[in-house]
Amino acid sequence: MNHLALELNSVLDGTVAGRLLSNLGRRLYFPRGIIAQSAEAKKSAHTADATIGMAYSGGTPLIFSVIAENMPGLSPSEAVAYAPTAGVEKARTVWKELIIQKNPSLDPGGISLPVVVPGLTAGLSYTADLFVSKGGRVLASDPCWDNYELIFGVRRGAELAGIPFFANPEADGPGSGLDMDAIEKALAQAAASGSVRVIFNFPNNPSGYSPTRAEARALAALVHKTAEGGADVLVICDDAYFGLFYEEDIIQESLFGRFASLHERVLAVKIDGPIKEDYTWGLRTGFLTFGSKGLDGGHYDALIRKLTGAIRSSVSSSNTPAQFLMLKTAEDSRTPGEKERYRSLMRSRYNRVKAIVGENADHPVLIPLPFNSGYFMSFFCRGVNAETLRRHLLSAHGIGTIALGERYLRIAFSSIDEEKIPDIYRTIYRAAEKLSK
Repeated sequence: MNHLALELNSVLDGTVAGRLLSNLGRRLYFPRGIIAQSAEAKKSAHTADATIGMAYSGGTPLIFSVIAENMPGLSPSEAVAYAPTAGVEKARTVWKELIIQKNPSLDPGGISLPVVVPGLTAGLSYTADLFVSKGGRVLASDPCWDNYELIFGVRRGAELAGIPFFANPEADGPGSGLDMDAIEKALAQAAASGSVRVIFNFPNNPSGYSPTRAEARALAALVHKTAEGGADVLVICDDAYFGLFYEEDIIQESLFGRFASLHERVLAVKIDGPIKEDYTWGLRTGFLTFGSKGLDGGHYDALIRKLTGAIRSSVSSSNTPAQFLMLKTAEDSRTPGEKERYRSLMRSRYNRVKAIVGENADHPVLIPLPFNSGYFMSFFCRGVNAETLRRHLLSAHGIGTIALGERYLRIAFSSIDEEKIPDIYRTIYRAAEKLSK
């Protein structure tokens, strides 16, 4: 094993992070090669910096006119220069400030500086690299985002174990919240191995559900109980849709704030970014932040060096102009108003869907999973195959939906103009009932 990896492991040994590291995570390190030496040169090479493979003229990166003309608000350095492996320092600092601002109960001194990753999917994948080994087990909601299976199952060779987050729709009908008993049972079973790895994705994809304040306290209590019992717990907070909350009783902060200071045996990883929050899907800029009651700055530095080793060995660094566009978005006075306007647009669509679903609460085929936030809502399909329904809606009615397995149909109301929602849902309900006969 490389001596740099051994050095980082020695820093982390004895901590929850050290115990949770995967085989790959223990081998990862950030090399003291071109990138590290270039970073040193950037600080001290006053005469000439001949370290990085970029072309400059007069201290400015060379740039084609067409690129400069189409990025008028960015300088050449912001548009085409390499970003540091961990991300543009100001972008990292500003995003941490935004996390603290949006999560006022969070202890600012108890978390790491966020690291920039090329999208939230990459953040999840790097987390898997660090903490999930072949044959391991990762708990997630059932149903969950289908990419989790690729990330944790296919790429890392782990078992993605589904927790029935909601009561059985087929037996019990529409539910009103999380099935805390099922979550507690899944955590207890996983804890028997000595460690637990669990994903909390809220607002949830595909259900569109976020915990109430009472449920958030209960989830924190369950994780605390698991840690108190002697198990190390990795809690991955997939906060892709953070902020899109439509009901008053929903917790308005990320669960990361609770988990980051919960227990010495709990390591929380927050994966978020402007992709969904700030409507910048194609910019592919995300952030990964660590938090644990048992870690200090030295531990976080070691974890970040391992993480940047994973980044360096895969994509080298994240998109530079996207990071500067994120910064300009954060600094522009128009952003808060526009963000609230877009959130109101999403809330209005949600309310329209909520009303229609309520009017069809006794539908014999489509049973809604609880939803109160985010981009989506999902139906449990009783008496009809979800994929069959999806194909019929697409071919016969030109309506695109997502089938998750045989039982669940996801509808992204975020992408439907509000005036079209009633007709679309009416068609979906009728088609489902027709196919079930």
